[in-house]
Amino acid sequence: MTWPTGYGKRVLPEVDSTLDEAARIVGELQGPEWILALRQTKGRARRGRDWKDPKGNFAATLVIRPEGPASQVALRSFVASLAVYDACESLTGRSEGLALKWPNDVLLNGGKLAGILLESVGQGTGVSHLSIGIGVNLMETPMKEWLEPGAVWPVSLLSETGIQVAPEDFLEALAAAFARYEEQFATYGFEPIRTAWLARAAKLGEVITARTATSETEGTFETVDASGNLVLNTAKGRISIPAADVYF
Repeated sequence: MTWPTGYGKRVLPEVDSTLDEAARIVGELQGPEWILALRQTKGRARRGRDWKDPKGNFAATLVIRPEGPASQVALRSFVASLAVYDACESLTGRSEGLALKWPNDVLLNGGKLAGILLESVGQGTGVSHLSIGIGVNLMETPMKEWLEPGAVWPVSLLSETGIQVAPEDFLEALAAAFARYEEQFATYGFEPIRTAWLARAAKLGEVITARTATSETEGTFETVDASGNLVLNTAKGRISIPAADVYF
């Protein structure tokens, strides 16, 4: 598999967090850079949660210098989730059971296989650098005691497919897939990304629950709009939700 032109790569034996490492080195980077940690000791997920990272699993961050307003930059979560989906498909030779969960998870056979976290650096409405943290359960399933009630049960690629994939091999497939989708996004905008994402979306057309820190909304998952918002058809009509945790 060919490494994408213009993307840097560094592989670290151990680091606290690839997102933290990205923050430390961002000033010295001349272009997009992938940072892979063979062991991550303090990984994190959305809303300040810990990301459990047993040995053999995938932990990496891509640092890019995106163009456009912050609202457009944030749509890279859809680019990244499509890339993870394609990497899994290419390395296992199968797409059965793979699905994308809004806003930034990848599912396999109904369980959580991967998560994505975006962190940006910038002022006002602009973003100078974007770090895209990606964690994938390749070999082991993290301990489940820390799960919130109703959260999706974690699974690993090995447990669900019987296929062992090394982190370095996954990075090669992921980087190639991301570069393809990023070029598409830069050339044609969000619409083809949105269309591809919806074709792989979990629970599309079904009743789900979206929770924020202050509210809970139940409705039929109708679509994702042009801004990446979740659109639910509820008893009170169509509601567009920019950020939430989804349960089903």
